[in-house]
Parts: sequence; structure tokens; C-alpha cells
Amino acid sequence: MIHFVGFIAAILTTAAFVPQALKTIKTKDTASISLWMYVIFTAGVLCWLIYGIGIANVPIILANLVTLALAATILLFKIKYK
Repeated sequence: MIHFVGFIAAILTTAAFVPQALKTIKTKDTASISLWMYVIFTAGVLCWLIYGIGIANVPIILANLVTLALAATILLFKIKYK
């Protein structure tokens, strides 16, 4: 049961980034996005991914792998389209 809760949490928190990533890709508008927030957040997600791999926890690995891709995309757009 606890793994089910982990998967649900992973899906919800990861899905929360999809609208922002799609909007950023579509509009290339990053004016209202904080560069340092995304730098710090992306680094944190990378650390969570490494942690998940270290403890072999599938929900943590999958959620942070996808979230890292989305956050890194937004971060790259922020840097490119300042």
C-alpha cells in the first residue's frame, strides 16, 4: 500500500510540471520564471534522483527522472530566452 501512495505522489508532483513546461516550450516566455529557483530546484531534483537510485526506490526514481527532464527543459528555455 505504501508503494501505491508513493506512485500516486510521484504522478501528481511530476504532472504538476507538465503545464508549465508545455507553456514555456510553446510561448518561449520565461519572464515570470525565477532563474535561481529553477537552478536550485533542478539541482535538488537531481539529488533526489541519485538518492532514489541509491536506495533502489522506483517511485522516487521515476518521478524525479521525469521531473528532472521537465525542470531542465524550463531552465534551459529560461537561460536561452532571457
